[in-house]
Amino acid sequence: MEINKSLKLYNTFRVDCISESFINITSTTNLKKALLSNSFRNKFILGGGSNLLLTKNIKDLCLHINIKGRKIIKETSKSIYLEINAGENWHKLVLWCVENNYGGIENLAYIPGNIGAAPIQNIGAYGVELQDVFSSCMVMEKKTGKIEKFTLNDCEFNYRDSVFKNNYKNKFVITSICLKLSKKNHKFNLEYEGLRDEIENKDINLRNIFNAIIKIRKNKLPDPKKIGNCGSFFKNPIIPSNHFNLIQKKFINLPYFKISNNFFKIPAAWLIEKVGLKGFKKNEVGVHISQPLVLVNYGNASGKDILDLAHFVKNKIKKEFDIELEFEVNII
Repeated sequence: MEINKSLKLYNTFRVDCISESFINITSTTNLKKALLSNSFRNKFILGGGSNLLLTKNIKDLCLHINIKGRKIIKETSKSIYLEINAGENWHKLVLWCVENNYGGIENLAYIPGNIGAAPIQNIGAYGVELQDVFSSCMVMEKKTGKIEKFTLNDCEFNYRDSVFKNNYKNKFVITSICLKLSKKNHKFNLEYEGLRDEIENKDINLRNIFNAIIKIRKNKLPDPKKIGNCGSFFKNPIIPSNHFNLIQKKFINLPYFKISNNFFKIPAAWLIEKVGLKGFKKNEVGVHISQPLVLVNYGNASGKDILDLAHFVKNKIKKEFDIELEFEVNII
């Protein structure tokens, strides 16, 4: 156990909070032992820190999930089932799959963070979500240390949402996930317009899609290693058709995605830009100049500074469009 450990390098916002008691977890055996420890009533679970905003020091026992490893569970002539432990890096997994001609997650390249957080968020990008390839995950109950298996249906996936953010919030620790990927006859998703443009006149294969996604993300999103950020801070709001129609009357070129006859998804980045906050900066925090969905730490901003900016953006959107933006990032 480490005492008074800085978490600055353990969260991509690079917020310098302190964990009063910190343990690096490298196996399920160690995890169970730490969870059942009576020395601390509460345990704080920390993964890759890529979807996290720390606004205070951590007084609970901090368990950094760093369980490594991956293995093939089973395979057929068409598909392969991979089990990947929670501490593995997501992007490195995508790269490994592309190199081995396993298809299904190439559109999810260059997403920061570790495997364990993927089901919680139902991570998604460029027309693909985790649920599209998800088979199951193994979890450990925090109170008992009991291992359970969650199937696709058990996880209740939705847009950037799952049962782990709702009914089972803070109840389980995800220790591994199992994905079903294709070995041949891959189904490529080129739904995203920017991706279609980027891959035009090139062979449609896993490697070219993977490379195109990385290029797009690098052009649009700041590198967390250079500028502290957590990627998209806000969810794209889904609004009822009557509200959508009112906004569209005012903004004829309003971008949208039709969910159904009754609901439409609006890009939060467009809303933020329309209220004049794209590139907005105040002291050490700001709205990114290229992608307004991203809030950035330009130096030594505190978590409170970033959260204050998030509420400022949220209030602007509410006032102008009567739309309530939701945070995609977990606030501690």
